[in-house]
Amino acid sequence: MAVRADSGGIGTHECRDQHLILNVGRLVRARTPEGPQVVPLTETERQVMRVVDLYPGAAPSEIARRTRLQRTNVSTALRSLEGKGMVSRAATNGRSIAVRPTERAAANLRVLRAAWAQELAVILGDDLDTVRKCTHLLSHLEQRLTADDQGGP
Repeated sequence: MAVRADSGGIGTHECRDQHLILNVGRLVRARTPEGPQVVPLTETERQVMRVVDLYPGAAPSEIARRTRLQRTNVSTALRSLEGKGMVSRAATNGRSIAVRPTERAAANLRVLRAAWAQELAVILGDDLDTVRKCTHLLSHLEQRLTADDQGGP
């Protein structure tokens, strides 16, 4: 259902803000380093890895809820990520499975963060206050968007 700008819902400025956030995400992703030190991931694998990093030990069903992906797509991504050495799956009590990032995933994330930090340093310079404010806002947004439908972040 579409929300009209005058109905008290999302207005023109908020829509522009949403497009801005999506576009900045695409531009950052386009600058993702490539090479032997970086494990290439599909978009679905990136989404799954982000939740696994934020919520280590999450079950596949929780990952699906938090990413808003179909459970079958999450299962496919987890098999691929396990094959790439990025996640480990272990049985917990009963029939549950806990998914955790591996050391290879942590090393991959360190490489990516270092590269992105260099890119941002060039673009933003010494404006650390703005970087902190943006980081806080984006972290809050991410937490809200990945909040578990079953009762909070």
